[in-house]
Amino acid sequence: MADTIVSHIVPVSFPDKNYSILYFGALGDGKTFCKEAFDKAIMHCSENGGGKIIVPKGNYYMNGPLVFKSNVHIELEAGAILNFSHNENDYLPAVLVRWEGTEAYNYSPLIYAYHVKNIALTGKGTINGNGSKNFSKWKKIQNTDKETLRKMGRENLPVYRRVFGDGFKLRPSFFQPYGCTSVLLEGITIEDSPFWVIHPTFCDNVIIRGVTVNSYNTNNDGCDPESCSNVLIEGCTFSTGDDSIAIKAGRDNDAWRIGRPTENVVIRNCNFQSKINGVCIGSEMSGGVRNVFIENIKIPKSSNALYFKSNLDRGGYIKNVFVRNIQADSVRTSLIRFEPNYKGEKSSFNPTVFDNFHIENVYCTQSKEVGLYLSGIKNHPIKNINLKNITINNTPQPYVLEHAKDIFFEKVKINGKFLNQYPKPIKLIPLKTL
Repeated sequence: MADTIVSHIVPVSFPDKNYSILYFGALGDGKTFCKEAFDKAIMHCSENGGGKIIVPKGNYYMNGPLVFKSNVHIELEAGAILNFSHNENDYLPAVLVRWEGTEAYNYSPLIYAYHVKNIALTGKGTINGNGSKNFSKWKKIQNTDKETLRKMGRENLPVYRRVFGDGFKLRPSFFQPYGCTSVLLEGITIEDSPFWVIHPTFCDNVIIRGVTVNSYNTNNDGCDPESCSNVLIEGCTFSTGDDSIAIKAGRDNDAWRIGRPTENVVIRNCNFQSKINGVCIGSEMSGGVRNVFIENIKIPKSSNALYFKSNLDRGGYIKNVFVRNIQADSVRTSLIRFEPNYKGEKSSFNPTVFDNFHIENVYCTQSKEVGLYLSGIKNHPIKNINLKNITINNTPQPYVLEHAKDIFFEKVKINGKFLNQYPKPIKLIPLKTL
């Protein structure tokens, strides 16, 4: 089925017309303002039927966001660097985004596209967000604005009234195509993001291939496909300050209002080294997540290698998840974790449905707290979880299992011993008692 999903993704296609960014006034000297040149080139290319904008070797100072139009392909040649401004005023006026699962008008993402089709950003160049120089520091002072936005979402305040940006401290994401069709991101290197790095939102037909992310600021998830369909992430190397992958589908009321799931996602042949989690689904997933295929992934270090999380505010579902061939080294918390009661606002009781997971051929050298953590909610069990050929060489506690139904172990070997096919419920024993 993964191959079927990939075969249905419509690739980008452009006319054989090339434009040099230098022709439009850009200079790769590291100090000349280049946003206007990129705006002119993108508009000219799009209005003339599309094509490729070539960015040759050089250091291009972006004094504002790079905004795509339909049928535009930007290629960063080897040695080309886009250096983005860290001045928040360069990212105004505010544009429509989803911020941690809730819609709002906020500072523009550094690279943005709004309801366009057939766009690509490729090449061997580098994009530096310079997030650590300003935006990333807002994490410590954002709580008031964050809670204001979440309250707006809970109360269904019209989106046009949710205006942030100037004077507020909600960090912009790095790359957010919003409501787009046929998006390709390939080959480039991304560094120092202000917030979430690659964040396609309400998109269809997305390919992220051979991308390198080196970005260690707080909340620097590598890729967060949100309410998207037909997504392929392959051959990527993500070294991040948060989750390498976090699949999302909106937050609470805002997601239920729109009702768009994330579905038909394939993640394969990647190397993920994250400070927090390797591959995660949630926790903003109220629109639902289904039909996810994950295979051939290396996760040298993480907190949880595979993490499926929600909370009692979210509702929605996570179902039809297929995972195989995962190589983990050392995880701080657990190799595989199901957690439907992750931290929430406790404003409602809408437990998420966790159903139909198949996970096989997973190897882990060490899990420092617990091997497998499978914990549902009373009267709302996680169910239909099949674990096959799982090996954990060393962990203080093999597994936690409570409020779960139809859980099957096949050739699950922990601390050198095979576990029973039908495991007995067992709660977590605090480490200090071991």
